[in-house]
Amino acid sequence: MDRIVRIKDIAEKANVSTGTVDRVLHDRGRVAEDVRRRVLRIAEELNYKPNLLARALVTNKTYTLAALLPDPAADSYWQAPKDGVEKAENELKQYGVRVEQYIFDPFDPDSFSRAAEKVAATTLAGVLVAPIFYRQSLAFFNTWKRQGIPFVLFNTHIPDYEPLMYIGQDSYQSGFLAGKLLHYGCKAEATFVVAHIEEDVENSSHLIRKEQGFKDYFAQHDPDGRYRVLSSDLRRSESHTIAQQLDRLFQEEAGIKGIFVTTSKASVIADYLHQRQKGQISLVGYDLIARNLHYLDNGVIDFLINQNPKGQGYWGIHALADHLVFGKKSNPIKYLPLDIITKENLQYYIGADS
Repeated sequence: MDRIVRIKDIAEKANVSTGTVDRVLHDRGRVAEDVRRRVLRIAEELNYKPNLLARALVTNKTYTLAALLPDPAADSYWQAPKDGVEKAENELKQYGVRVEQYIFDPFDPDSFSRAAEKVAATTLAGVLVAPIFYRQSLAFFNTWKRQGIPFVLFNTHIPDYEPLMYIGQDSYQSGFLAGKLLHYGCKAEATFVVAHIEEDVENSSHLIRKEQGFKDYFAQHDPDGRYRVLSSDLRRSESHTIAQQLDRLFQEEAGIKGIFVTTSKASVIADYLHQRQKGQISLVGYDLIARNLHYLDNGVIDFLINQNPKGQGYWGIHALADHLVFGKKSNPIKYLPLDIITKENLQYYIGADS
C-alpha cells in the first residue's frame, strides 16, 4: 500500500515550515518565488495528493444549492428524485452543503418558470434541475451561465447549453430498447404504438428522443416493411377520455400488437387493456411506481425500463458537491443503466438504494 504523503513530509524535504507549504499548495499568502517552485517540485516528486475531504471539513464554508424539482403530489414519479436529493444533502451536510428545494407543477410550464425565476433571484452556488419544459428552460440556462453558476441536468438532456453534467438515461437508446422488447416474439405483421400520455411532446425533448429511438429500431430491423409505428398523443379533455381515444385507435387500427408508453404512466394503458380484456397486446413502459408494479405483477405490463429516478437526484447533488467542494473533475454525462424489469426479477429492484 502506498504511503500517504503529508504536508509535513514536503516541509521537511524542502526545509521550510508546514505553514509555508500550506500557503503554496493552496495559493494563499505571499511566498518567495524560489521557495514556491521548490515546494511544488518536491510535492510532485513525492506524488502528493491533497486530502479533499479533510480540507472541506475545515473550511467552514457553506454551499447553498438549488434543486428545481417537479411536484410529487402531481406525479408520484418525482418522489424518488426528491428522496435522492434529500439523501445526498444528508450525506454532504458535514461539508457545508445545503439544498433548497423549489417545487413546480410538472404539467404547467408557467409553474416551472415561476420557480426558476425564484432560483435565479437567489444567491446560490449551483443548481440541479429537471428541464422537462424545453423552451422555458433555455433562458435560465443562459442566465446561470452568465452568472457563472454551475448547473446539473437530470431526467432530460439538453447538451447545447453545456451543463456541468447530465445524469439520467440515454433517452434515444431507451426508446430503441423498447422497440427491441416489443419486436421479440412478434413474427406476423403488426402495428406498434408510441403513446405519450398527458404530455406536451413538442416541448419535451426527452420524449421526442425516445420516440425517435423506437422508430429507428424498426427502420433498421424491418427491411420488408412488416411493421408500422404510430404515435398517439393521449390527453383527457372535456369531450374525450383517454379510454375513448384508445377505443377509437383500436377501431381504426386492428393490427395493434404492442404499445410503448414513453413516461411512467404505463398503468393508464394497462388499466384500459385489463378492462377491455385485450390480453394479447404487449406493453412496455417506465418506472417502478406502485400502479405500474401492480400491472407488471399481473402480467398486463410486460416490461418496465427502470430510470433510477432516486439515483438521478442523488448523483446530481453529488456532482455539484464534487465540483464546488472537492474540486473534482467529472465527465459531463453520467448515463444510468437501462435496467429491464420483469415480474421475475422485480424483487431485486424493490427497495434497492441509489
